Amino acid sequence: MIPWLRPGDAPEDFPPVETALTDPNGLLCAGGDLTPPRLLAAYRRGIFPWYAAGQPILWWSPDPRAVLKPEEFHVSRSLARTMRNRGYTVSIDRVYAEVVAHCGDRTLRPEGTWITPAMRDAYQRLHELGHAHSVEAWRAQTLIGGIYGVALGRVFFGESMFSLARDASKVAMARLVEELINRGFELLDCQIPSAHLASLGARAIPRRRFVGLLQQWVDEPSPAGAWRTH
Repeated sequence: MIPWLRPGDAPEDFPPVETALTDPNGLLCAGGDLTPPRLLAAYRRGIFPWYAAGQPILWWSPDPRAVLKPEEFHVSRSLARTMRNRGYTVSIDRVYAEVVAHCGDRTLRPEGTWITPAMRDAYQRLHELGHAHSVEAWRAQTLIGGIYGVALGRVFFGESMFSLARDASKVAMARLVEELINRGFELLDCQIPSAHLASLGARAIPRRRFVGLLQQWVDEPSPAGAWRTH
């Protein structure tokens, strides 16, 4: 059994992350809502929502956690060639809603998607409040890749990415990392470890260490200035 959050509960009323299940890894609680105050309170504690259509809202805090120091992002030779030779361009916050929609496109994810209409609406509200951002990769005027996530303090919480052309999502991630470095961000949260993330420079750290880093950086003043580029 896991705790159940009621919509009327205070946004910060999450159980301690140490009480999350080990199987499935990180499942902490269910219920609640996707209002901006609750989402932001969750991210500050190392918690994120992840659930399929037809399920209640499920909240997770896996152990270990995949993280990337922006300056440790690995650009492979093939990615470097793509960035030099394929004529891709990048933008920030130009078509945020389209990036989220592509990330939740079932034709691109035959295994299913957790980006439900309710999740799209919730993260659109975060974007309108200035907390969520996207980076887009283009070939001519066609959107071919992107990544989006949530920025709090000096931590960026990556949510999802998509690619319609070779290395397009990696090109978007490279631009995101560049922006994070320029803005003084300390950490990019990648959530669940994978071989793909490791190839980009991410590492797995204990949840306790991750939460400690959040306590250090998530309430730091965010660098000023609009993210959007054209």
